Amino acid sequence: MPSLPDRRELEQNLNKTRQISQRMISILTNFDTRLLKLEKSILPLHSSTQLLNRRSANIESTLQLIDEVASSQQGLAEEEGLILRGPQATQLDVYIDALERMNASIAFKGVTSEESQETARLVEAGAKKLAQLYTKYVAEASSGTPPERTSFDNNSNSVFVPFPEDIVQALRPIVSFLRTLPVPATHPSHPAAIAIQSALLDAQRGYADMRGAWLRKCLEVDAKRVVEGRGEGYGSGRDTNAAEVSIKEGREFGAWVEDVINVAENEYNVLTELTLLPSQAQLAGTYASLLTPLLTLLSTSLTQLTNRVKRALHHNTFLALATHGYLASPEITQRWEDVIKRRANGSTANINALKEGLHSLRAVCLRSFPEFLADIKLAAVPRTEIGTDVAEITETVVKYMTAIPAVQDAAGSSLLTLGDGNWKMGEGVVQTSKGPKLGEGDESIIIEHYLYDIVNTTLLTLTALSRTSRRPAVGSIFLLNNVSYFLNSLLDSSSDTAPVEALLAPPARNALQSSFRTAKAGYFEANYSPLLQVLGDGPGSGGSGKASVKEKFTRFYDVFEEIVERHRAVRVLPDDDRGREALAEEASRLVVPSLQRFIQKNKDFSKNPQKYIKLSPEDIEKQIKKLY
Repeated sequence: MPSLPDRRELEQNLNKTRQISQRMISILTNFDTRLLKLEKSILPLHSSTQLLNRRSANIESTLQLIDEVASSQQGLAEEEGLILRGPQATQLDVYIDALERMNASIAFKGVTSEESQETARLVEAGAKKLAQLYTKYVAEASSGTPPERTSFDNNSNSVFVPFPEDIVQALRPIVSFLRTLPVPATHPSHPAAIAIQSALLDAQRGYADMRGAWLRKCLEVDAKRVVEGRGEGYGSGRDTNAAEVSIKEGREFGAWVEDVINVAENEYNVLTELTLLPSQAQLAGTYASLLTPLLTLLSTSLTQLTNRVKRALHHNTFLALATHGYLASPEITQRWEDVIKRRANGSTANINALKEGLHSLRAVCLRSFPEFLADIKLAAVPRTEIGTDVAEITETVVKYMTAIPAVQDAAGSSLLTLGDGNWKMGEGVVQTSKGPKLGEGDESIIIEHYLYDIVNTTLLTLTALSRTSRRPAVGSIFLLNNVSYFLNSLLDSSSDTAPVEALLAPPARNALQSSFRTAKAGYFEANYSPLLQVLGDGPGSGGSGKASVKEKFTRFYDVFEEIVERHRAVRVLPDDDRGREALAEEASRLVVPSLQRFIQKNKDFSKNPQKYIKLSPEDIEKQIKKLY
């Protein structure tokens, strides 16, 4: 226990602590009372201050909104002026940016507000302005002077009517933006979608119409030239082989058709890049409209070419064969099919232009084969007295046959379609070899058969013509000259016509060579047999015998003079130097030995033999060789 003094000290300290606590409580209570009084006095002021702050914030927000509306109206007015003025070439980006902002604001503010409706009207106007600029560029690319095609020798797939690259570059940003604009398929609720789609459709139709008309204008100049050609067929005359001209014209027409295909393919590629509504249906429909003028031109040109061939089939056979051969090639037909497949399914105008044209050309090709044989047969009846020159029919046949290799594929396929031997028009089939019925792959065989019939028919015609001459000797020279020309033109490997030799079967070659031997024998028979007959057997001595010998010598030189005069008026084998030399040698060997034997046999027929032997055998030989 603590002591008493300690207890007293402890109580004193407790009392002091209690007094201090009471004093602090009194002070805090007094401070709290004062705070309550202060709070009651400033509370009205605080409430008033908060109200003023709210009013101030509202006023500031209102002023800000007013400023924004004013600024928006001012900006809308400025962009409206920009849109309505239309795009400028130097400020196209600015124009497109303005339209993009306006179109985006419609989606942000909603499509039903009055402001959005006004903005949509401006977007529609801007889209139409850009579509007009698009049309202007397309019109610029589709006008002016058509490009000139200088030659059809180049068969490359070059684009004859290109779309100018600088205009393509100018159109790309326009097309790229217009494709992003709202249309019903992508933005069904957009207030301007229907009008924008209508404007784009109009522009796309204008594109097809302008490009189609321009392409036809560019191609129809050459179409007229290749249809009309340079002349008619493979007519007469040795200097100008018009069959070659016809073949070249046919290939030029084929190259023109290939130009049409090249242009169509290029236009599809450009249209794919520049179309405003790139859906497959819209693209196909636009392409169909663009192609319609080209298809019409192609159909018309093929019809005109076929009519030209029909008007003079015997002159234009190779024009038809060359054209058909070019256009019927798998490459051309496949490319054409690819072009047609890109059109809209519902568009059918002239889609079969090429197929129908080829069908018509093949029909006239089939007619040409029997008609040519008929022409050869008709030539057997001469209109005037024949001479000794190469006949027109011979030159015509040679040119026809030597031109066949250049159109071998077309001729072979057409002959197969006609049928082996049907070119004889019911006279029966005379083939160079027997075998099974010909079909695909037998083109070369059927050409051999056809050429064999041409050779035989021509030889028969020439023989018939030679017999119409009132002078058999002249007729024999005619036959020899014509058969020799016919033979050498077809079988001479050193000539330009050598390729046809590969198409002649052995029977045809044998017929030519046999006919030449027969013609040569006939020539000697008609011209030299009378001369040799004069020197025939008779009395060799005695009065009457000497007189007979003198008469024979006189007659011999008279007949020889007739031969000389005849050969001075005509030429034998004029185009065959080696043939003339061989003929001169044969004639000399035929006449001179006979004369020598006759002179030797009748040495003493006269005291003055020089009076009757006007020319020695050596002189006769020189004269004979001069004849050739």
